Amino acid sequence: MQRVHELVAKAAADKPEGLAFIDHDDRQITWGELQGAAEDARGDLEALGVGAGDRVVVVFENAIEVVAFYFAASHLDAAAVMVNARMTRPELDRIIAHSDPSAVVFSIESSEAAEAHAFEFGAKARQGRYGRVAVWPRAGSVAEPVFEGGEEQVALLLYTSGTTGHPKAAMLTHANMIAAGRASADVRGMREGDMTYLALPMSHIFGLVTVHAICLAQGSARLEASFDVARLYKALQEDVTLLPAVPQMHAHLFHYARAHDMPRYDRGLLRYVSSGGAPLDPVWKREAEEFYGQPLQNGYGLTESAAGICATRNAMGDPDTSVGEAMLGSTLRIDLEAPGATPDEGIGEILVGGPQIMKGYFRDAEQTAKALTEDGFLRTGDLGRFDDQGRLHIAGRTKELIIRSGFNVYPVEIEAVLTEHPCVIIAGVVGRAVAGNEEVLAFVKAVPGSGITEAALKAYVRERLAPYKRPERIIVADDLPAAPTGKILKAKLIESFEDRL
Repeated sequence: MQRVHELVAKAAADKPEGLAFIDHDDRQITWGELQGAAEDARGDLEALGVGAGDRVVVVFENAIEVVAFYFAASHLDAAAVMVNARMTRPELDRIIAHSDPSAVVFSIESSEAAEAHAFEFGAKARQGRYGRVAVWPRAGSVAEPVFEGGEEQVALLLYTSGTTGHPKAAMLTHANMIAAGRASADVRGMREGDMTYLALPMSHIFGLVTVHAICLAQGSARLEASFDVARLYKALQEDVTLLPAVPQMHAHLFHYARAHDMPRYDRGLLRYVSSGGAPLDPVWKREAEEFYGQPLQNGYGLTESAAGICATRNAMGDPDTSVGEAMLGSTLRIDLEAPGATPDEGIGEILVGGPQIMKGYFRDAEQTAKALTEDGFLRTGDLGRFDDQGRLHIAGRTKELIIRSGFNVYPVEIEAVLTEHPCVIIAGVVGRAVAGNEEVLAFVKAVPGSGITEAALKAYVRERLAPYKRPERIIVADDLPAAPTGKILKAKLIESFEDRL
């Protein structure tokens, strides 16, 4: 296979009447119908002037029409740019300006947030076998080169925000996404007849790669526009066999089930449960396994590696809290000479090679050169070590990345928003571990006599940052701990204001 849309074409040919997806509103679509929906989406994109080498921004929450337009872009050799509809208008504007698309598609039927954005852009409604969307053509887009081979042709741009605070989009090729889907299906043992519960957004690499794995296995999935614990609880009683999630989803389910006098899951259908996007606490892992009656698997990956790098295949009750061994096609090595390395303990920067590794960053040769070694390995910026069984353990980060509820949060982006406020001189943002997650904490040095308050700053960022990026606390201070150069000493922020947190 050279293109990702061939996954749907094969599933449609093999089992046209087989169930593919169930939408958030319980709409169902077979593989044959999905192929037709993607063809309609392709026709609409062509009518907008989308062609080979272009980009198509899709603003959405999970829905069948989103799957159709993602694969339709592949049909045209255009790259899909998958964007969470809950982003603010300034965030969306930055992505559109940087990705230079020829069209923007809004999933207005499944997302109030996307509908609001569509109204602001003056997008026009379209309808097809995929459902209903709104589209906005954009003039002046410059096409990228097109390649016959799937290992060179870009299928997807996913934004990481980047530690620079400027938009940075990983270019993932068709070969990247197909390889990642195969690795995901392999580690989960996915097969025909499986039902996956997918509340993980397809604007996140974890969710989108799961869609590819479902296509390859020719299974089925429930698509949720947003996480709803009551719907998850109900789905687990009905047909769900695979549950990939982040810790917060599991935690909400445990609480909900107990409130409904269900101390543990006992339906017997579930056969694979995983937790990703945050470190795995051993006590919480035991609690999860007791609830599900299944081993809780862990893993590790990045947007730039098309998600999966490694994963566990542990038996029930295994106390292992590593992120496992290399997944299908991945190669791992540790750079003991990287910044932050502790060679005596075998800790160094994690480097990853294999067919899942991105082509580079879109129109950013400088950042690409920093991220990829000459022999094609990705510098993850994370520190790790191998144990005596060859399992990878994450030791820390060389970057300041915060992982909140499975989403990547970059402090510099939040700091930039805060310092735009006229009453803020400087800001420092750090993460703090809480049960199964990380929270975002911000510290600002205020203009003397300004009287700016935490409540006022929270209201300010609410209009400028997506919910998962907003700080849990914003501490307003007269001064912040700093080095002689004036650089904020982030390592001392929490301890300096501990009495106020």
